[in-house]
Amino acid sequence: MALFYRHKIGTSAIRAALKKLSTAFWPLFGEHHTGQIQFDGYSEGDCFDEVICSHEYNPDAAAAELFEAYSKFNPVTLKKLFRLQIVQYTNGTVLIPKLNHLAGDGYSYFYFLSVLAVVARGKNILARSFISPLILRPRHDRTILKEFLFSAAGFTSARPEPPAIKYIIRFEEVSRAEIYQDIKDVKTRFDASVSTNDLLAARALQKLVGLQDTYFSGSVALTMPMDVRRQIAAYGRKYFGNALQFARQVFEMKTVRESDRTELARQIRRNVPVITREKYLKYLQSLESFIDTKQWAELRPFDPQRGCLVTNLTKMPLNELDFGSGRPDIIFPLTIEKNSAALLTRGDNYVLRLAY
Repeated sequence: MALFYRHKIGTSAIRAALKKLSTAFWPLFGEHHTGQIQFDGYSEGDCFDEVICSHEYNPDAAAAELFEAYSKFNPVTLKKLFRLQIVQYTNGTVLIPKLNHLAGDGYSYFYFLSVLAVVARGKNILARSFISPLILRPRHDRTILKEFLFSAAGFTSARPEPPAIKYIIRFEEVSRAEIYQDIKDVKTRFDASVSTNDLLAARALQKLVGLQDTYFSGSVALTMPMDVRRQIAAYGRKYFGNALQFARQVFEMKTVRESDRTELARQIRRNVPVITREKYLKYLQSLESFIDTKQWAELRPFDPQRGCLVTNLTKMPLNELDFGSGRPDIIFPLTIEKNSAALLTRGDNYVLRLAY
């Protein structure tokens, strides 16, 4: 994720906040070895860097140009499991935080950034908001499956960097009012319920298929990451780690191309798995079995040759990422793979970031 702030941000408070939070959020600042995260203390040089540029940031640059520029600051491999790159322009500041998913999922990523922003703004903010550092402390010492232990066998060799891919990146906007009206219409016409995510995922899937008329054949899979923190009490909202279940549905191409978007959303809703402790336990056990049998391809979230990945970021606290100079003016996701979509918000609109 690249965050642009028109008002430049000083880094001294951010650097101090990183050090202060390194103990509570220690998995971020450790290294992964043989299936475990080892934390040997905080070292700023391993996870923070600042670059000064003598030119202006161009907020009107094409999406592909922004991705190419900031991917250079987003390395494939990290010495620690988190790195914050700051780029200072003459007209503002860009923050590029990167988290290795061995430490946590996207929800953990945004939770940490929101806490980092609160701490970087200073003690007065904490006092006025009645927020204690103890309240902000994450929970990362529990799992619903104590015997679940990732085995690093087969993952010890260095992974080669993937070949560079030229993506086409498009942004599509849809008004919140239109989505809310669709939800009401489905309730009135069918006495059924669909969510905002169902409708946006249906729209993203149809867009990605429509933009590539001959790419998919026969069927297409839709994969959506689902957070289990609210449904499973052992995790809870502040659980720091990986608490996702990837829901995968397969649709016939005829269905995707010809269905009304509300009908496709209804089909998505009908096939969304119910999350319970017992079912999530089986999901984790299935991952362990893939590892034991070396079925590495089954551990990938999705296959871009056969399907699409839709990630909902609309509930993430993006507007809370104020490091002292205001909220971010431009938010640009850098985690991009072919046939992926990121759902964002901008004012009164939802934004679909499509990559293909």
